[in-house]
Amino acid sequence: MTHGLTLRSPEGTTYRFDPGALCLEFLLTGGPGPPARHHTLHAPADLAAFAAVSRLGLDAEQVRVTPEELADAVRLRDDLWRLARDRVHGRPLEDPAILNAAAAVPPLAPRAQDGVRRWAVPVSGAQLLSQIARDAVELFTGPLRERVRECATGDCFLIFMDASRPGTRRWCSMERCGNRHKVRSHRARGTA
Repeated sequence: MTHGLTLRSPEGTTYRFDPGALCLEFLLTGGPGPPARHHTLHAPADLAAFAAVSRLGLDAEQVRVTPEELADAVRLRDDLWRLARDRVHGRPLEDPAILNAAAAVPPLAPRAQDGVRRWAVPVSGAQLLSQIARDAVELFTGPLRERVRECATGDCFLIFMDASRPGTRRWCSMERCGNRHKVRSHRARGTA
């Protein structure tokens, strides 16, 4: 299964971005600071829609989200931004109480169906948030924690898990920021 989401740049071009982890996909729903302009969690159905396009691949019709769970989702997402930035900059994870509370709830229940992993449905908003939080705990404290990166382009705020074999991925997407870097470098060489 191919993971990743199609994003639209401020210039209007579309590109694929795979942040490498469910919790980092969740950051694409908005957040504090620059990501606020991308806030998409306005109604409970918006959280269900995220579950459908995320690497979980849930049927949005099978995700039941209450207004309280939506408010919890926004709090968790905003806290994940803070924790992800801590991880990117090598700082300790300060006060992960919101993350830990979400992770303490029972997550999605996997089940085998026709030789494929599926999720037991219906799914509550709390279960979805637990799945996201548990993914974050594993990523931020596990063996891949040093591979959490922020796009090296100065005007991009996207965070990803570097899954490249050598661990040298620098950009959110070669289609977008990697290509922009190559163009800038080429122009700089031409004027030097």
